[in-house]
Amino acid sequence: MITIKESTYDDIRNIQSLWADEDVLGKEKTGRICEVQKNRYTIKYMGRELPAVLIRDFYEEEADKLPVVGDYVTFKFNPDGDSRILSVCERKSFLQRPDQSKTGVMQYMVANVDYCFIVTSLNDDYSYNRIARYASVALQGGAIPVAILTKADLCNNVGRYVSEVETISDKIRVHAISALYDIGMDELKEYLTPGTTICLMGSSGAGKSTLLNSLTGEETMKTSAIREIDSKGRHTTTYRQLIELENGVSIIDTPGMREIGMALTEESVDNIFSDILELESRCKFSDCRHDTEPGCAIKKALEDGSLSMDRFMLYKNLGSENHRNYVMKKRISILVKQRKKYGLDV
Repeated sequence: MITIKESTYDDIRNIQSLWADEDVLGKEKTGRICEVQKNRYTIKYMGRELPAVLIRDFYEEEADKLPVVGDYVTFKFNPDGDSRILSVCERKSFLQRPDQSKTGVMQYMVANVDYCFIVTSLNDDYSYNRIARYASVALQGGAIPVAILTKADLCNNVGRYVSEVETISDKIRVHAISALYDIGMDELKEYLTPGTTICLMGSSGAGKSTLLNSLTGEETMKTSAIREIDSKGRHTTTYRQLIELENGVSIIDTPGMREIGMALTEESVDNIFSDILELESRCKFSDCRHDTEPGCAIKKALEDGSLSMDRFMLYKNLGSENHRNYVMKKRISILVKQRKKYGLDV
């Protein structure tokens, strides 16, 4: 049985002091997953990248216990081949989403992220709905959402978009930038402190690779031009990978996702719509449907303009989708456990 080990992040970040003149053969070490390709892993340890595989016991575990990019793991070093991953260290954040087929099966994305940079370009790629979804996933997973509105040099009304995104949640941070012309890049320095991990998320063509290259100061990732006809781009990044900067910052780049579903917990949407929940608490009836009931605080807010209909409908739609997929996720989890209990293939 693999257990989640407790580990202090100060110890993890200072493992480099353990490397000098030490015999690592046969001894348990702690490194970080920087890449996952099917059943093969790459561990970042002491500036080296080591190929690794899981020990057999992992395959008896639930999928969310398997290592993902950003995880700290203990392993046995093998100088002649694949090292063996022994356990996953305690996570401080864990981002997940339903798979694209919307079956309720979860896709486990990254771990131990401090900030989630939600990269959206100020062209036809911009979507208030999608940013809200990303922000909810980040908050539910324990990371701070930071909306990065790229290609600000191509937008004539940047302030309007910044103000709009700020209404998503009082927990979201917003920056409008142009990595190409170094506009607003100074604002991002506050996030680039040693030991910090940043995850880049957004659609293809949103400017993630360009932003990453600007942060690293070199062409770390290839970029591809967006199509003029629909302002969409090709997927430059095809898998998640962790990159360490010279200043001690780690950045996880992820493949472009034009759609992101909701299937976390019953309360996950509440992180984004705390203002609407507060309004609902003022309704005369606790089971108010915000339709024809008297004393409805939601209807009053919609009438006086303090709450927009678009935001209220987004709240209702995301809440319904989240509940539906969450229920499906729980059913699938129960079925998997039952099949394992009776020795059936899963």
